[in-house]
Amino acid sequence: MLSVLIGKVARGVSRIRGGGGSAFPGLVVEKLDKNFLARTLKRLPRGVIVVSGTNGKTTTTKMVVELLEGQGLKVFTNRSGSNFTRGVVASILGEVNLTGRLDADIAVLELDEAHAVHFVKAVRPNYSLLLNVMRDQLDRFGEIDTTAALLRTIAQHTADGVTLNREDARVRAIADSLEGQEVSFFGLSEQLRSHFPSDDDLHRGAANQATDLPEAGVVLEELTEGGGTYRIGGEQVSTQLTVNGAYNTFNSAAALAVVRQALGESVDQVALIDALSRVSPAFGRGESLEVNGQPLDLVLVKNPSGFRLGLSSFSAEGVSTMIAINDNYADGRDMSWLWDVSFESLRAQGVKRVTGVRAYDMALRLKYDAVPFDAVEPDLKKALDEFIAAEPERPKRVFCTYTAMLALRKHLSEYTEVEAFA
Repeated sequence: MLSVLIGKVARGVSRIRGGGGSAFPGLVVEKLDKNFLARTLKRLPRGVIVVSGTNGKTTTTKMVVELLEGQGLKVFTNRSGSNFTRGVVASILGEVNLTGRLDADIAVLELDEAHAVHFVKAVRPNYSLLLNVMRDQLDRFGEIDTTAALLRTIAQHTADGVTLNREDARVRAIADSLEGQEVSFFGLSEQLRSHFPSDDDLHRGAANQATDLPEAGVVLEELTEGGGTYRIGGEQVSTQLTVNGAYNTFNSAAALAVVRQALGESVDQVALIDALSRVSPAFGRGESLEVNGQPLDLVLVKNPSGFRLGLSSFSAEGVSTMIAINDNYADGRDMSWLWDVSFESLRAQGVKRVTGVRAYDMALRLKYDAVPFDAVEPDLKKALDEFIAAEPERPKRVFCTYTAMLALRKHLSEYTEVEAFA
């Protein structure tokens, strides 16, 4: 197939020029063959699962993939985290043969909320997992109800089943607009709701008190040291997790729910929990590297909820902290959301370096919360070098926006082994 051959050549050239997971080859194929994506994915015997929402897409997608692999399935996914349609096409080009066939049973795709709408109109997914709606990148999506409408469109174009977050009122309400699809929910026990506030909770200052919540197939009952306890159907199950952070424990409940819906009665629950315990972090999402014999954790932050959960999930005691804030297109240009985050938990230990395009905005925000910081250095590479050299004997943690995380990972490869995502 000519479009596949040209796309593979474009992908090879992009990689040689340092493009890595560039979506450029996907753009080339989209121009040459508008039906490539639909034709390729419709051949998969178990179809397509789409994962979308404001927070947690990349980590949850990785969890779903590894849970399905633990059930013996071959899974295709957009591993680079490029969640636009052309990014999916670029990922396919890395695995498809010259006849346009993927060696996979099922596809699990992370999709940006807006681009997912275009995708589902071209390729109707069998299942969709919709995580949450937060005020994120207002310059792209507009107000929060617009984002909710995008997710509703994804659900309405899903063929078989939709898995929804019952704790998010806007996501929960999507169920009322569906006809024919099987609907399942994942959720939280009552005592955990204050730990995972929805967007409305953040703005009214109280946790969800709804009493008419639907029954959820998977409920995160309790956060345990290094893991969680879940109610799955009528059974209570506890497991340790390799991924860090309370927010990732809730993401795992979402992953369990959609896999159980997609596989139905054929699911092997023992294998499911075993696979969950072994899922490693997605790149930059609670990823832990080793530098000079000490751990260096990368924590992605991109909106108030994500930053708050990141700060609350990890103790600052005994850890050197750096914050890296960019405002490139993929980060969102409006950084005013930093003022919706409390940084008081960093006050005792302080922050060693503040860096990125919006380093001075971040430094001003820390000033207002009386959080001391050693230096402001907008240059990410220079700041990272200084950060690593400052206290080589201490564990380190970097809170970073998306494009800052990509740049820091690239530079960190000069210090330690960093997994590549092509």
